Amino acid sequence: MVSSDKESLPPGYILHDGFPSVPEYVHLRSAAGLSPKTPSQAAAIPTGSWYFHIADMAVHPDHQKRGLGDAVLKALLAKIKQDAPADGEPYVSLLADGPGRPLYVKNGFVESAPESLGMILK
Repeated sequence: MVSSDKESLPPGYILHDGFPSVPEYVHLRSAAGLSPKTPSQAAAIPTGSWYFHIADMAVHPDHQKRGLGDAVLKALLAKIKQDAPADGEPYVSLLADGPGRPLYVKNGFVESAPESLGMILK
């Protein structure tokens, strides 16, 4: 993992590079109160959305309020910046479910409307 200010993690926690397994991912989204994903949707996350779109972040409720989400987000943003083309700033997007919005705002994300609007197909 890129340098991620490991001092900000509580004792006993380690950031790992990569993605959780599909069952872990599906369970974590559900436990954290995020919109559900099927196993087939979860399987596509690592191969289709690493660069410039943060597909999902979730911290299990038993481990929330310890700065873990902030540490993971900062590490992801550092990785994107490291791997982005040198010319210009990377365009980083995400869709924020209610529980994650304060974390994203704290880290510089702003609503994109009216310039752009996130949309989903129902």
